[in-house]
Amino acid sequence: MAVPKRKMSRSNTRHRRSAWKAEAPKLVKTVENGRTVYSLPHRARVVEDSQGTPLFLEYKGRKVADV
Repeated sequence: MAVPKRKMSRSNTRHRRSAWKAEAPKLVKTVENGRTVYSLPHRARVVEDSQGTPLFLEYKGRKVADV
């Protein structure tokens, strides 16, 4: 394991740690059947029937895969 040659100052330590912040996911708001749905952009979404059973995956209005 690597061992630092010199002690790292408090300001340098905090500056390094501040770069590791988690980002909030960027969500896209869409309205489906009168319901507002938030989803991740550029991802295939699951199309469900009225009972909530998943039917297939859809991307840009096209069927991509079966579930």
